[in-house]
Amino acid sequence: MNLIGKMLNNRYEVLEKIGNGGMATVYKAKCHVLNRYVAIKILKDEFTTDSEFIKKFNTEAQSAASLAHPNIVQIYDVCNEDNLYYIVMELIQGKTLKEIINEDGILSWKWSVNIAIQIASALETAHKNNIIHRDIKPHNIIITEDGIAKVTDFGIAKAVSNSTITAFGTTIGSVHYFSPEHARGGYTDAKSDLYSLGIVMYEMLTGRVPFDADTPVSVALKQVQEEPVDPIKYNENIPISVNRIILKAMQKDPNLRYQNATEMLKDLSLALKKPNEDFVELAIRSDDSPTQKIPTIYELEMEKNNDRKAPRVSENQSNRKKENKVKEFYKNHKWAKPVTIVLAAILLFVGAMYGTIAILNGSRPAQEQIPNVSGTNNEARLTKDEAVKLLNDLGFKEITIEEEYHDEVEEGYVISQTPEYKSPFKINVTQPITLTVSKGQKIVTLPKKMKGKKVEDVTKELEALELKYELIETNSETVEAGIVLEVDPEEGEEITAATEIQITVSIGSAFKDVVVPSVMNKSEAEAVATLKDLNLVVDVTYEQDANKSDGIVTAQSINANKTVKEGDSISITVNKQPKKATLTINVNLKSLTGYTEPKPETGTSVDENGNTIPTTTTPEIEKGTVVIEVGDDTILSDTYLMTKTDISKTWTATGVKTVKVKVNGVTRFTDTVDFNNGDQVINVK
Repeated sequence: MNLIGKMLNNRYEVLEKIGNGGMATVYKAKCHVLNRYVAIKILKDEFTTDSEFIKKFNTEAQSAASLAHPNIVQIYDVCNEDNLYYIVMELIQGKTLKEIINEDGILSWKWSVNIAIQIASALETAHKNNIIHRDIKPHNIIITEDGIAKVTDFGIAKAVSNSTITAFGTTIGSVHYFSPEHARGGYTDAKSDLYSLGIVMYEMLTGRVPFDADTPVSVALKQVQEEPVDPIKYNENIPISVNRIILKAMQKDPNLRYQNATEMLKDLSLALKKPNEDFVELAIRSDDSPTQKIPTIYELEMEKNNDRKAPRVSENQSNRKKENKVKEFYKNHKWAKPVTIVLAAILLFVGAMYGTIAILNGSRPAQEQIPNVSGTNNEARLTKDEAVKLLNDLGFKEITIEEEYHDEVEEGYVISQTPEYKSPFKINVTQPITLTVSKGQKIVTLPKKMKGKKVEDVTKELEALELKYELIETNSETVEAGIVLEVDPEEGEEITAATEIQITVSIGSAFKDVVVPSVMNKSEAEAVATLKDLNLVVDVTYEQDANKSDGIVTAQSINANKTVKEGDSISITVNKQPKKATLTINVNLKSLTGYTEPKPETGTSVDENGNTIPTTTTPEIEKGTVVIEVGDDTILSDTYLMTKTDISKTWTATGVKTVKVKVNGVTRFTDTVDFNNGDQVINVK
């Protein structure tokens, strides 16, 4: 369908196609209502026939639209028109992180950490709003022309993973970034996103993904089973702390990873200050006994395929080979035949004895080792049907199923088993086995009309429903103490039993009447201190008037002797003369870009006498255009060899300015400089 020029929803004019992915096609469009350019992601036809997917898609997209963060692509609208399902989003000018990695190869560690901090900050906000991305990868991260990282497709992956569409069929490009629990179709949470972020960092700093293979299934198996090669072995320039941050984020056991994005952000920020210090707590899991693995469906299928492909020798051929070998042995060893006859007689006697014992014991029930179906010791947690089939195949028939709600184990999966798995002890196959299976998270509907009630009445209702809550006290000028002001989540909303409800309760007014003093002609510090002592909120603005003294108050928004409440805001105007200062910017182009100087190439040539002689050719060093901007001023724009380490520029200015260093059009460094603080030096490397 050609959509160019078409008007969607009577407001979005489709202008041009700007991208194409596995799920959707992306177009640039103009919103004629708000007069702005937007990006429209339109689902492909094969997805629109799945009603379950469409339902999940709308729910997740609308949830993601509530996220507001500078590092998250803003969703404006979710629409359905003429069997077209699409999302209207913020239009970002820039490149995907995948494109930058493909172009530059290995990125500098400082720039990589800076990008990771921005992604982690986006995840922190999303996770606090109970939104998991589930598909963090360089393809879903856009780097703007100003060097800002923007994460897109929040929440959309959940619709794919929960739909009837096969995950490996729709997310082939994502399997390299899946967490182990995601790869085996288990429960995913915020820690799964942090695992994927670890892989993104790995790729930025090494130019490769940690696990690769010919097929998506093979990659998924590596995610589950294999440990990654330390990234520092591929790139010796990676600091110790950054190397350990990546390894911690990529732990197979979610309990050994960063437990939330805030933890990871703390270590990433500290790594910029202390790159070579060993401050990252990296736990190593050790088991007393070897891990026993229950094969997945994919592994079993692969084994079957391998068996089919393996060349087979006929039984007759095999027997003939064995007979020839035996004849040759007896021919060369004359003593062997009589010895063989004696040994055969002994074996017949022993076999008869054991046969008798076997007959006598035939009435005893068989014994088998009970398998581990509840997923401990890093093994796969099985579904009820998978567990029952496995137990039945081993001879266990008396199996009882019990169900209970669980906050972490997905519906239909085994929580625990009785008897418990203990290696290598066996039990009789006649022994009863009880499997406790998860019913998923318990869903409870919050009571309605809680706002305006007494807090003790509301808490009684919640306790009767066995719900957890937190009381948040706040002052109110209009509502008496002890009355509920707000409830989060909203009244009447469906929540899980594990959700903690926040109840905001009024504690009445805490503000007194105060008389505003005159702070005219006082210094800024004295005026602010005087007003804050009265519990007033002070807002300071500045003016530049050469005819007035520097640093004194020239105006106040509330006149002296007027009565106001504590907590009220008052603005004062302070005359502040601008101060000029000098900024020196030193740029190490080689370090900033992580450029590696090309090695000489050896070859041969023929001289005038026809002799072959060795030759050495030194490839040309690449050049890069360096642009330095201070505020609206471009103070440097020149081209240098990428090995240049001593680019320097000095600039004099006033006020607060943003400093940017761009290489070949891409922002590699940005900072804010306050010239009021005097002369300064910035080293960019």
